Amino acid sequence: MATIKKRNRTYKITVSCGYDINGRQIRKHLSWTPPDGMTERQEKKELQRQAVLFEEQCRTGQQLNGSIKFADFAEQWLNDYASMNVRENTVNSYRFYLSRVMPAIGHIRLDKLQPHHLQKLYKNLSEEGIRRDVKMRSRNDFQLILDEKGMSQRAMAKRAGVSFSAISQLVHGKNISPESAEKIALALHRSTQELFEPSKPHAVLSNNTIRHYHTAISTVLSTAVEWQIIPFNPCTRIRPPKKTRQEQLYLDDTQAAELIAQLNQLPEDRMNFRTAIIMLLFTGMRRSEVLGLYWSDIDLDNGVISVNRSLHYIPQKGCIDSDTKNSSSRRSFKAPAELIPLLKEYKQWQQVRCEIAGDQWHPSERVFTNWNGTPIRPDTLSNQFRKWIATTDLPPIHLHSLRHTNASLLIASGTNIQTVARRLGHSTSATTANIYSHAIQSADAAAAEAVSVFKLNNEKQDR
Repeated sequence: MATIKKRNRTYKITVSCGYDINGRQIRKHLSWTPPDGMTERQEKKELQRQAVLFEEQCRTGQQLNGSIKFADFAEQWLNDYASMNVRENTVNSYRFYLSRVMPAIGHIRLDKLQPHHLQKLYKNLSEEGIRRDVKMRSRNDFQLILDEKGMSQRAMAKRAGVSFSAISQLVHGKNISPESAEKIALALHRSTQELFEPSKPHAVLSNNTIRHYHTAISTVLSTAVEWQIIPFNPCTRIRPPKKTRQEQLYLDDTQAAELIAQLNQLPEDRMNFRTAIIMLLFTGMRRSEVLGLYWSDIDLDNGVISVNRSLHYIPQKGCIDSDTKNSSSRRSFKAPAELIPLLKEYKQWQQVRCEIAGDQWHPSERVFTNWNGTPIRPDTLSNQFRKWIATTDLPPIHLHSLRHTNASLLIASGTNIQTVARRLGHSTSATTANIYSHAIQSADAAAAEAVSVFKLNNEKQDR
């Protein structure tokens, strides 16, 4: 509801537009002076019309100008635009990146935001101590600290409000999260710096990560340009850090065979994990696509798998089904013949697990679930794979390496790049060619060698 105050002949119309990210109320103002010659009744009627019109403009986001601060516009963009036009997991990523840049540029008006502000931000992001994923470790033997306090590990965990595993990890010289370290230090009435140190003190954000921040900021400002709030996007006037090209990790055919052999040695209770990993290797699907599968997506009779959705984890919401990464990611393809018997066996195994769980089972028809039928968080599967691969003699690959392995083996076997692109769900074959240039070059070299041998043999026959 608009409020109106009169100052001399001018009326000040004020509308509340909610609260900013710091909890401060956002107010917008409009000054209106009635034209000469209006009667008192006409003036009152027009004033009410102006107030209603201004309130509607504020409500629909039309009453914006360059004086709005970046933090306020970004929050409005996230709530009113991105939430309706961008995938939810992408919106969540934008929120993460934007939340970290607010202390640096959130207070700056859009029409005052300049390239040098962004350049300074990117420089700060490249400094040590910025990373949030750096773990903490105890500076001293943590068991001795517990002994001095006369406390057990469980008692310490309860007092600090952390998990028992966090205390156990400290006792065994392993790392914990910064949040747990702060809680433990508070419980011991000591400073975090006194008790703990970063496990990787010199770790910095990569250029590729800083480019993600640049993309998030630029996306917001591009919308501001489209809405004619500012004349240009300052992100277009600077060069973000140069993208670092990283060599994709993958296994060769011998290593892939060894991976399968070691997976087949896992106990029966890990069939869920074994089947998921083999499926990732055999199909080249993305992690989110495999975890988003329902049994209705798999035609076991004809050996066809359809990718119709992906699964993502959203804080405060949990695991949700989402659309595929792009339109080309929604696809169907023939599964390798060896995979179908495994899936049939796994389906029977899952039905037995469902009966064991009884009324604790959450029916969903998902292919891959936890013990009680609930969805598996994507990062949970990645962590399980990371811990398992460390117990083998195989290279320290990550879960996405299985996708690279699949693509590399397909290319090496002579599969044309268009077919590989379709199976992977890439939008164009150029994307596939760019990512897997190493495999293409190797296949090309092998082809050249094969032709050379063929010519040499011909020459010997001529003689």
